Amino acid sequence: MAADPENTLVMETTKGRVVIELRPDLAPGHVERIKKLAREKFYDGIVFHRVIEGFMAQTGCPRGTGTGGSSYPDLKAEFNTEPHVRGVCSMARAQNPNSANSQFFICFEDARFLDRQYTVWGKVTEGMENVDKIKRGEPVRDPDKIVSLRVLADEKAA
Repeated sequence: MAADPENTLVMETTKGRVVIELRPDLAPGHVERIKKLAREKFYDGIVFHRVIEGFMAQTGCPRGTGTGGSSYPDLKAEFNTEPHVRGVCSMARAQNPNSANSQFFICFEDARFLDRQYTVWGKVTEGMENVDKIKRGEPVRDPDKIVSLRVLADEKAA
């Protein structure tokens, strides 16, 4: 399974299980935030509010509208050279490059036009077929959701 349980997320969605390898080498601040929110169960029950065919599935907004974040301050951008390709997890943000907070997206296909403009922090290693099943829409009617998002190391310790 996972090479590093402390840097592996297990996301149960309404479409099935998705395993994400975290990349603290690329975006240490973003990885730390995602793990902190996962450990606080912030993502549990949050919907995939913006899902565009051939592009990406976005989640992480507590309001389900794409307009909210966590109670923590926004993150400083950690743009990197990792390409936005199928399965990549990257932070959503507003126009300000330093406005990422809790929302993220998973790429369905290559989206290289986002490279070096959004912070890549992980990649799906198992369950991409379940990401592919997430209901599309902008906004999504009767959206799929994250049932739970956990750090694998915490699951093993429990």
